[in-house]
Amino acid sequence: MPESAIHPIDRGASRTRSWWGWGYTDAHPDDAECAALGALLPGTLARPLPIPRVADLAIGRPGVMPPPALAHLVTEDPEARAAHAMGKAYRDVIRALRGRPRRIPDLVARPTDDQEVADLLEWAGERGVAVIPFGGGSSVVGGVEYRGDAHQAVLSLDLTSMDRVLEIDTASRAARIQAGALGPALEAQLRPHDLTLRHFPQSFEFSTLGGWLATRAGGHYATLHTHIDDFVQSLRVITPAGAGTSWRLPASGAGPSPDRLFLGSEGTLGVITEAWMRLQERPRYKASASVAFADFHRALDAVRTIAQSDLFPANCRLLDPGEAALSGASHDGSAVLVLGFESATARGDGRLATALDLARAHGGRGEARTAHGDAPADGPVNAWRSAFLRMPYLRDGLARMGAVVETFETATTWDRLPALIEAVRTEVGAAALKATGQEAAINCRLTHVYPDGAAPYFTVAVAGRPGDEVEVWDDIKAVVTDLLHRHHATVTHHHAVGRDHRPGYDLQRPEPFALALRATKDALDPHHILNPGVLLD
Repeated sequence: MPESAIHPIDRGASRTRSWWGWGYTDAHPDDAECAALGALLPGTLARPLPIPRVADLAIGRPGVMPPPALAHLVTEDPEARAAHAMGKAYRDVIRALRGRPRRIPDLVARPTDDQEVADLLEWAGERGVAVIPFGGGSSVVGGVEYRGDAHQAVLSLDLTSMDRVLEIDTASRAARIQAGALGPALEAQLRPHDLTLRHFPQSFEFSTLGGWLATRAGGHYATLHTHIDDFVQSLRVITPAGAGTSWRLPASGAGPSPDRLFLGSEGTLGVITEAWMRLQERPRYKASASVAFADFHRALDAVRTIAQSDLFPANCRLLDPGEAALSGASHDGSAVLVLGFESATARGDGRLATALDLARAHGGRGEARTAHGDAPADGPVNAWRSAFLRMPYLRDGLARMGAVVETFETATTWDRLPALIEAVRTEVGAAALKATGQEAAINCRLTHVYPDGAAPYFTVAVAGRPGDEVEVWDDIKAVVTDLLHRHHATVTHHHAVGRDHRPGYDLQRPEPFALALRATKDALDPHHILNPGVLLD
């Protein structure tokens, strides 16, 4: 029988979220650290751009006000509106630093249950108010931003007040969870049951279950359950045409999946308010190691061999020499493979040893070092993990120095992967040089591996043109979009399309599917108020 999960959420000491940049304000690089970062890229500014202030933004009066029955759910506070105006992509950060946030929501609503969500949608439809569902605001593709002028006003629908684990079914090992639960709060409520969702994207601390579902988010783990889709048992969605809940089933072949319709829809078809999610036991055993390679192409072969084995490492992340040096995982020009295994029931030492043997057969150098607590024992692994968590803050520090620093991610089959990596280094490097007159640093890492292919992530860093940093990135991004299409690589592996990936997505999706999506939106959202223009026209 379902077991009630009535554990209060311990939010700990209050910290201030940045309205313009990543994470917490007290974790941002100070001016001196920003200057030191800028010194690593020739051509950056002499001093960092000042931290932007909400008071300097042109935030006018709302174009519409809610009826008295909904007024207690809605705020017109300038700080709240500014914090809900954009996501956390590089182009969002630099626009905030330059004081160019574009359209700021007229209102921010924080419903506490399904009925309040339905009431807000009904009012918005009657008044022609665009509604943008909002979780943690960590979108890096323009998915929480309104661009256009077709609506009287814009309402940001913040779901973070709906953040509870409502039920736990221990027999089926599943939980009913509200969509506004941020990653740490979600895991804190599961921990007393010795269970975990085991979905840890880099944005884990600042993103919600609903956001993961609406963007088909990828997690941290390299094999097996890499995307949130794999954990979904059922969804509850509120649309302007009504509410619906899919059945809880372990599997079904009964026609097109209702859940798949809303996964990745980015709030264009409905607002996900709850989900039954498949859980796992918390891991008790962990083993990790790093492997150095003098030859990056032999490292690719090693990773492919491991991916096509039956070992299924939790972490199988390959860093090219530039990425390895940047993270502190290597200082001799080597590429580094980070391997990790974990289990709730069995030690992973044997599987790690086998994976190391496969890596050594391709020229790798590394020894097994095990850890059974929460932190791996291997030095390069620790260095990579620290850099992984710190990187978004450093990106914002470089943005304050006028640098263009952004990551794009994709996935392709193994046979196409080497040519894709070489094309990115050559063509994107040339585009950055043309746009800025400066040589760009382009680093590559494989983050997720599958038997038939892998997901390379590329980070581009180059000094921008002062005041034109967004235009520089847009020029580079256009080259990236064309390149990925020519190499039959997806426009995004790790998260949804948003505004910024639309050109690539339109090339990727079949036209009959596009027609079906448009028809679905017309039926579920007849006034076209839900997140207009993100995934569907």
